[in-house]
Amino acid sequence: MFDKIKKFLKEVKFELTKVTWTTREELVYSTIVVIVVSIILSIFIGVVDLGLSNLASMLLG
Repeated sequence: MFDKIKKFLKEVKFELTKVTWTTREELVYSTIVVIVVSIILSIFIGVVDLGLSNLASMLLG
């Protein structure tokens, strides 16, 4: 049983050597893009929600 675990861990280590890791610059850029897009999308959804709430209030009295 321990031989299978040892073999598995060796294979995992080998596979991890084939992974292409992102550079710090790519990671920072991607993080900034995600934050900016999230902020823009949340503002858009907030404006749409406010507009639809006002429209519903006007229609329903």
